[in-house]
Amino acid sequence: MSAIDMDAFWMPFTANRQFKRAPRMLVSADGMYYRDDQGRQILDGSAGLWCVAAGHNRQPIVDAVARQLATLDYAPPFQMAHPKAFEAASRLVAMAPKGLSKAFFVGSGSEAADTALKMAIGYHRARGDGGRVKLIGRERGYHGVNFGGVSVGGIAGNRKLFPVALPCVDHLRSTHDLARNAFSRGQPARGAEFADELEQRLLTLHDPSTVAAVIVEPMAGSTGVLIPPQGYLQRLREICDKYGILLIFDEVITGFGRLGADWAANKFGVLPDILTCAKGLTNGAVPMGAVLVKQEIHDAFMAAAADGAIEFPHGYTYSAHPLACAAAVAALELYREEHLFERAAGLSAAFEERAHALRGRRHIKDIRNLGLVAGVELESRPGAPGKRGYEAFLKCWERGVLLRCTGDILAVSPPLIVSEDEIERIFHTIGEAVASIE
Repeated sequence: MSAIDMDAFWMPFTANRQFKRAPRMLVSADGMYYRDDQGRQILDGSAGLWCVAAGHNRQPIVDAVARQLATLDYAPPFQMAHPKAFEAASRLVAMAPKGLSKAFFVGSGSEAADTALKMAIGYHRARGDGGRVKLIGRERGYHGVNFGGVSVGGIAGNRKLFPVALPCVDHLRSTHDLARNAFSRGQPARGAEFADELEQRLLTLHDPSTVAAVIVEPMAGSTGVLIPPQGYLQRLREICDKYGILLIFDEVITGFGRLGADWAANKFGVLPDILTCAKGLTNGAVPMGAVLVKQEIHDAFMAAAADGAIEFPHGYTYSAHPLACAAAVAALELYREEHLFERAAGLSAAFEERAHALRGRRHIKDIRNLGLVAGVELESRPGAPGKRGYEAFLKCWERGVLLRCTGDILAVSPPLIVSEDEIERIFHTIGEAVASIE
């Protein structure tokens, strides 16, 4: 494509000038594969952007969206509704972790994070505990790119250009401990004590009665696949319960089978008060996110508002969009019919073995995995952090495999329909790519 063809589009999270000198264009997709504008078949090793859990171009989703578009293309979500919204919410709540009984729809994971934060603060205020306004996130956490999510998030590169954040926010330390946990298979054995920082430092510094919520990703994905240490999430839950603080899980990446279970909450046996999801909710077909909450949180808003008043003055033009709801219903049914979450669990051992077979290769300093996700961390090039990871990403692309790179970490998260042969190809390609760079 010529420069003028690409000039108008300002691309997100992309080195625009670099990309437009050597574009990588995807023009179609089916099953496990993309096709680029050169006619090459590209194995999708990243499920799009963590979101295409059931593979691309799935006919039940295509048909559901087409039917909905031909029937009702849009309906206003404020003071109006449409049947598919209630069906989608019922389907989602039915498969949610037991105890999360209400679903609030938004347009993305970023919107879900900001909605969850507002719900947490509003919940305490509705109960007459309006002093709880502080929020605690975690270093290397990612909760989208809206101001709320960036404020509680902890990825420096997402914050340095925007030195304006929500007040009353603090952060736990990251769970990453390379010195003790390098090359862990599954959950690292050491690090549960990092959760104690919440009580021993942050709640000592901040009066616990002023803290509304703690928000974490059960597994930190966008920062490079950081698996929670054994017992860590359980300790967070215990501390939050002790001080009346809400616990929010951001499951935008970990929901819908990625870790070999329907939800990370169920995988780890820890029930949050609020859970955000997106991405796999519609299999990536139509933008959509959701916030799942406990009954008592919903009921506090209902009880605090006068009859006829809007209980939660929040929402978006595209909340519960008809096409997104149709895609969600079809995607959730597809996951159930094809037992894709169970399939992911069944493939996890082979996936782990193939990932850790890269140990000992030049430049590779850590491999971490759980379910059908792995992070392969490379040694940073002196004076040029991130360059080696980006070069490895390009070398994989040249060999027909699409992965995600974040700094010097390659993230592997294929659709749950991946075969063992395709898993073998993904990690073989990583090995070849890393061996070919300096």
